[in-house]
Order: sequence, then structure tokens, then C-alpha cells
Amino acid sequence: MPVATGSADLPLHGGRVPAWLASRMARLGRVIVEAIAHEYGRTEVLRRLADPFWFQSFGAVMGMDWHSSGITTSVLAALKRGLAPVERELGLHVCGGRGRASRRTPDELNAIGARVGLDGHALVRASRLCAKVDSAAVQDGFELYLHGFIVADDGAWTVVQQGMNVARRQARRYHWIWDRAATGGFIDEPHAAIEGRPSEGDIVNLTDHRAGAARGEMLTLGRGDPEAALGGLRRLRMPAHHDVRAEDIDLRRLGKTLAAVADRGPQDFTDLMLVPGVGARTLFALALCAEVIHGAPSRFADPARFSLAHGGKDGHPFPVPLKVYDETIRVLKDALGRAKLGESERLGAIRRLDERARAIDAAPVTPAELAAGVEREWRAKPALGGRTVADDRKARQLGLPF
Repeated sequence: MPVATGSADLPLHGGRVPAWLASRMARLGRVIVEAIAHEYGRTEVLRRLADPFWFQSFGAVMGMDWHSSGITTSVLAALKRGLAPVERELGLHVCGGRGRASRRTPDELNAIGARVGLDGHALVRASRLCAKVDSAAVQDGFELYLHGFIVADDGAWTVVQQGMNVARRQARRYHWIWDRAATGGFIDEPHAAIEGRPSEGDIVNLTDHRAGAARGEMLTLGRGDPEAALGGLRRLRMPAHHDVRAEDIDLRRLGKTLAAVADRGPQDFTDLMLVPGVGARTLFALALCAEVIHGAPSRFADPARFSLAHGGKDGHPFPVPLKVYDETIRVLKDALGRAKLGESERLGAIRRLDERARAIDAAPVTPAELAAGVEREWRAKPALGGRTVADDRKARQLGLPF
């Protein structure tokens, strides 16, 4: 996957991730990251996290609202919680977070540096420079409130941070990756483009190459004389609507995924089908997870599609089907465990789900078929253990355990 840094503009949403989803996000996030590291190496995990489109798709497949600002906080929290038990084995460490957790990033980086033999001071400097650039050097009306720093044992890192503009009810997420940041000395055009509309006020951009003289007076931003500007920015703008619509989804890719499961699942994935409880619905969720693990960058331009794996906590596009979610985690965890022992058949079968979805010739899903599929999920809510935060509120009002 090519290196990409960039930003994503998201509708600003409040609320919390319920415990029943947060725990599952941590488990699914861990097994997906471990699978990527096992198949492609841990550096690939960092490159994926630096891609705004992949990051959004990753959060959507884990059952978070596909387009809200909360996806950033919840994904980083899930990774920090999920990878903590295996961080020494995996060699990946998640630091920082939202608010108070963000301010603990320097202490966490110094501790990791001392433990694995990295220059903690250099990591802390990189962390502070990323935050300084996106809050002071680029004054775009978004105030940073979240800073996540993911570092590997070899010193490679990715930074994901987010700011909010309360007046516009928007959040903006910024992505950095170590090799590209170093190329531009952190300050000389570390973003390939910064967009601002005149009606939104003036934007002060001290990272512009023409602002070199002014930067010289700002020693706190560091010094550098890079030969090349940072490249690869891709801007992801999420729509204001909360529901999942046909126009948000690549219906041809969705058709390929459905066809791969329906046409080849029972024949080609016998080993998966023998796992108790795994049927066509779980295979569909596994196919979308497989795409997150193995997919090329061009396939994540429609993050909403990945919300069809496990729904969303607010019921968009449908309630989180807990039975399917748990089966997905169980199958992926079992396949990864077997692969670590040299038995790669099940993990290979999951990869072939993705390969088949790419190769199969299938007609696009129509908007009517998409709507019918979502309606079927709602009807199957009791059978699939479907749950939303609205169910939690209703249970509390009635004084019922849930």
C-alpha cells in the first residue's frame, strides 16, 4: 500500500460507545491488526492507519457509525485496549487518545523507548511537532482534542489526531506517517493540499513553502531544509446525513462481495463452513473484514459499504447483529491462531473470500436491493441479537437488565 497522509472531515457527534460494542471493537480490531501484521508485516499496519479512507472503513466494519467524528476516538481506544495484551509480541504500541489521555503521550513514549531501546526524546519531539503543525502552523478553525501515536519497535510511527469546529459542527482528522513527515522536516508543506472556503474565514498556513521566512522565527516548530514536499494527501469528506444511502456505496463492489459468498462460499470454503454457527451471513461479514485486511487502497473510497458487515450502534444502516459479530471474531481469531502454528488453511480461506470478490463477474446491487437487504436485517434483529444504543436507553427506562 502506498504511503498516504491526509485529512478527513466528519460530522461532529456526541455520545459514548456502549460497553457491549467497545469490548467487541477491541477484540475485532486486535485480530484484524494481527492478521495484517502476520500477512504483510507490522509496518503495513502503520501505513493503513495513515490512510483516511482505510481508517474510516476499519471503523465502519467494527460497527461504529460510518461517518461520525466518534469513529476516530473509538477506533484508537479499541486499538489501545485490544493490542495492550499483545503489544510486546506484536511490536506495536498505541499511545495517547482523547483529552487527558492525549497529554500522557510523552510519558508513554518515553516508557516505550526505555523498554524497547528507542529514542524516547525523538518520539516525543515527533509527537509534539505533529500536534503543533496541525494546531498552530495550520490555523483552519479546528481545535485539536485528540492525539494518537502508534509506534513500532523499530521506531516507525503513525499519528492520527482530530480537531473540532463547534460552530460548523464538524471534526477534522489528520494523518501522519514517519517517513513522509521526515521528508518535509514536519513543516515544509507536510500536506499536499489544504482546502478552505472564504466564507469560513481566513486560513493561516505556515506550512506553505512561501512562508519559509516566517517559519524561521518559530523555532518551536523545528528546523529543516527538505528536498521534497510531502505527498499523497487524500481528503475524505463525509456527508451530513446519518443514514446509509445507495449513493454512499459502490454498488458494483457490494454485488461482487455478495456474489462471492453466495456462489462460492459453500463450495470453496468448506473448512470455514464447518465452524459451528457460520453461515452465509457470517461469511458476508468475513468477506468485508477480509477486504479490510487484504484490500488495495482504491477499494476504500466508499467506507459506508463496510458498515454492512456489522451495522452501527445508532441503527445505521441496521442494528449491530451481536451473534454475527461474535462469530466473525471467533472465526478470525481461530484462523489467526492456527496460522501462527503453521496451519494457514483457514486464514488462507478468508483471504480467498477477498480474492474471489475481486475476480468474480457480478452485476451491481440496485438501490432497491440494498434497501431490501437493510430491511431484512431489521426484521432479523431478534434472531441475530441486534442491538443499538436506543435499546439500551429503553431498557434503562424500564429498569430492565440488558
